[in-house]
Amino acid sequence: MKVAILAGGKGTRLAEETETRPKPMVEIGGRPILWHIMKHYSRFGFKEFMVALGYKGEVIKDYFIDYHHRAQDLVVHLAQGQVEHLGRPGEDWTVHLLDSGETTQTGGRVKRLLRYAQGQPIMATYGDGLSNVDLKKLLQFHRRHGKAATVTAVRPPARFGGLQLKKNLVSRFMEKPQIGEGWINGGFFVLEPRVTDYIDDDQTLFEQEPLERLAAQGQLMAYQHGDFWQCLDTMRDLRLLEDLWQSGKAPWQTRGR
Repeated sequence: MKVAILAGGKGTRLAEETETRPKPMVEIGGRPILWHIMKHYSRFGFKEFMVALGYKGEVIKDYFIDYHHRAQDLVVHLAQGQVEHLGRPGEDWTVHLLDSGETTQTGGRVKRLLRYAQGQPIMATYGDGLSNVDLKKLLQFHRRHGKAATVTAVRPPARFGGLQLKKNLVSRFMEKPQIGEGWINGGFFVLEPRVTDYIDDDQTLFEQEPLERLAAQGQLMAYQHGDFWQCLDTMRDLRLLEDLWQSGKAPWQTRGR
């Protein structure tokens, strides 16, 4: 099954990082967040990706064109004009880099990717969210219910530490608990081909009419994931994700796999 990744947004709230590159290319631990997302999918055996490009899509193209060189040590034989690669090969991935238009909205990108999949269901997610969601269980859940679409429901991480009070006494302090704020769209979809019927054109926001109509018709199911999920939306988010990676305890971490 192919994995669709929406990687065309500008990331205006990360302007410090996205003036020269699209948000999915912002780095955590020296690797683009896009790589971290793809690495998580490949851990579960999903290794063919369709990446919908838009804003500064050439940066993503250049990254994957040069990936073989970036991932290995090299010996450059200048006299012969040859490059020798040392060490094991890079990731065993097939990556389709698809221009979907700089101004195309999320629904338009999803529709293009579903059509490119030629009548097959797809996994799909955004290019700025990390999670430790079990993708095999997500797919099994989707196949069991038989509806048109599955969205992964997550609880957003709280911005501040939580307090439990007894009068003025703090009885319990919880540092940034991921609780109590309801379920939200965390990405990590599974979509059947018929989802294209719910998307009008390139200017359709997937998160509005298409998902609203799917829900109203009983065709949208939620796979509840109560563990780690974090989007990269602000500089604060970037620092959090970088700190988690550097600690060696990043929940999505797949180093050494």
